[in-house]
Amino acid sequence: MYITYIIIAITSGVSLYALKNQDLLAKLLMNPYVAQKRNEYHRFITSGFVHLDHAHLIFNMISLYFFGVAVEVVFGAYFGELGNVYFILLYLLGIIASDIPSYLKNKNNPRYNSLGASGGVAAVIFAFIIFRPLDDIYLYFAMPVPGFILGTLYIIFSWYQGRKSNDNINHDAHLYGALFGLLFCIVIYPASVVNFFDQIRNWKVFS
Repeated sequence: MYITYIIIAITSGVSLYALKNQDLLAKLLMNPYVAQKRNEYHRFITSGFVHLDHAHLIFNMISLYFFGVAVEVVFGAYFGELGNVYFILLYLLGIIASDIPSYLKNKNNPRYNSLGASGGVAAVIFAFIIFRPLDDIYLYFAMPVPGFILGTLYIIFSWYQGRKSNDNINHDAHLYGALFGLLFCIVIYPASVVNFFDQIRNWKVFS
């Protein structure tokens, strides 16, 4: 049983229940103002297990399904049994790290809320990219793009949209979750940086 499946099951169960129980949803999502005033710092993690709606949940869980298992396999190959521990830390710390910028920016704004597993999912996707940068990732499930190219575009887009802040998407969570995923892999396996550049150095547009 992959840990990815367990995370998907727990997240789906909690999210679906919370969508029917708005009081519970309010207690679990990230509201920086409430977290600070009431010392409810559990929200840094619980916010990753609730979602805005069914579409939000499905998109995150499908992404986690495809990349989570792949990263677990990679971690298992590199770290053995310790790979499971690293995977759990990658995902949970990715959620926490992705919430920190929003918390600092909005801790005096009682109307700001954030929720979703996007930070943890982004961390997992970028862990996949740093280990296997040449593997294609299918944009909108149709257009194959090498991971290192799509990852670069994703970071630029998330940074740009985060500065604009003209929609209801927490682009900062996507950006910092992705960056955390890269940093995490570099810390636990410094050679991943060398391997990454060795692989893309030999990449050809038409191979």
